[in-house]
Amino acid sequence: MDLEAGTRPVGPRRAELLAALSMAIDLGLGQPMEHMLRAALISTRLADRLDLGPDQRATVYYVSLVSWIGCHADSHEYARYFGDDIDTRAASYQVEWAGLPFLQLLVHRVGRGRPAPQRAWLVGDVLTRGRGDFVAMIRSHCTSAGLLATEVGLPADVTRALSNTFERWDGKGMPDGLRGADIAIEMRVAQLADVAEVWLRTHGVDACLDMVRSRRGRQFDPEVADAFLAERATWMELLALDDVWRATLEQDPDGDRVLAGDDLERIVTAVGDFADLKCPFTLGHSRGVAALAGQAAYQSGLGEDAAAQVRRAGHLHDLGRLGVSNAVWEKPGPLSSAEWERVRLHPYFTERILRRVRGLEPEAAIAAAHHERQDRSGYPQGLSGSALGPAQRLLAAADSFHTWLEPRPHRPPHTEAEAVQRLQDEARSGRLDPEAVEAVLAVTGRRARRRDLWPDGLTTREVEVLRLLALARSNRQIAEELVVSEKTVRNHVEHIYAKIGVTNRVGAGLYAVHAGLTREFPHPTG
Repeated sequence: MDLEAGTRPVGPRRAELLAALSMAIDLGLGQPMEHMLRAALISTRLADRLDLGPDQRATVYYVSLVSWIGCHADSHEYARYFGDDIDTRAASYQVEWAGLPFLQLLVHRVGRGRPAPQRAWLVGDVLTRGRGDFVAMIRSHCTSAGLLATEVGLPADVTRALSNTFERWDGKGMPDGLRGADIAIEMRVAQLADVAEVWLRTHGVDACLDMVRSRRGRQFDPEVADAFLAERATWMELLALDDVWRATLEQDPDGDRVLAGDDLERIVTAVGDFADLKCPFTLGHSRGVAALAGQAAYQSGLGEDAAAQVRRAGHLHDLGRLGVSNAVWEKPGPLSSAEWERVRLHPYFTERILRRVRGLEPEAAIAAAHHERQDRSGYPQGLSGSALGPAQRLLAAADSFHTWLEPRPHRPPHTEAEAVQRLQDEARSGRLDPEAVEAVLAVTGRRARRRDLWPDGLTTREVEVLRLLALARSNRQIAEELVVSEKTVRNHVEHIYAKIGVTNRVGAGLYAVHAGLTREFPHPTG
């Protein structure tokens, strides 16, 4: 098709979706949206000054956008130690990740909000065996980041660089203690850009330059640090830049190539999987909601294009969850007013992120309304039924149904019969649209309920262990729940990892999502 000069096909580019993902990552880091975008601008400028080739420059760009893509996969573990995972990550930008200042930061924040005896125990745990736990957590983070980068279609060079996220020039990093040029140059550039952006924005150019000088040869590669120090005027201009989104996308190595068809579906699905990793109990949530809502939309006569929009909105609807701490999501008791207000913001965050992506405006509007209700009792805007379109009503019903089937810290999962009853009650009370509820329930009634074999030779017991492992249960908790010994659980975990080709909980969780094993399951036939 011929295009007029200066135009391009309407639709999302890969870089736009990755930029949107980076804004969600910013929320989880406790930084303003566009932090990672500015870091990518810093990185590409440094890549040019260092005379890196086109392939390395492209890797620098993508690594800077998604260098923290694995951080939300360990939010559950962070919250176990520090309470508020987001606040702790934000504070960590102000100290160098080594030595006494970093140890003081950790000890100061361990067990925040916990009773004094429990906090004292956690502090002692960090001081006695914390490094081993953190090495394991960081190794898991890096592995998870690589898996997720592959899921969103990034090249192998990006995955390799992400494995070095926590290494340091002086060899005092983790998990492998790599030193100097053994760390990928793309990560050396991205590391400095990530920290420098925060310091530029919060402390100003001169303080940022002093910080880089002080960490030169320790945390940062001296050559990269010198390149940054030589660009003072550039960083002044960056702070004054109005349209960071546009400026970052102008550096896109892909140019104007638009995603469509299977490519678009694959990356949208991966972004939804990423959002679900925020909490162990939401694994597979977005896939399940997307399937329900998309099928219900199609069978309701909305047409293939509209059904595809609803399905994509289902994959993306919970991206804003990353902006709420796991201390809130995993709280077993009632939420405070402040905590509840934060929860009410997450659909707004989703819409704000997705609205930036050209071609996903319909999906943004649908996703933003998944907690709105017909009687104005929903959030974030309290819209009435007349303001909600059919697609929005269908997604709200699908999300409600699927959520009731999942465990939450304050309740166990409902059975499917209980979830059906709850959904019908919501329709009768006027909160959910009766036609949308009927369409969702029609889909659930036709789902296959039995399978012949588990994938990759897994036994039924191994599938039970896999599901609990994906829910972040410890070996001891799995043993107690299944009434077996911890040694038996360890053996099962080793066999599961070998069979499915993963090395950590996040990898196991993603496998369970892809294989459809995240919900309560029937026993196989035979």
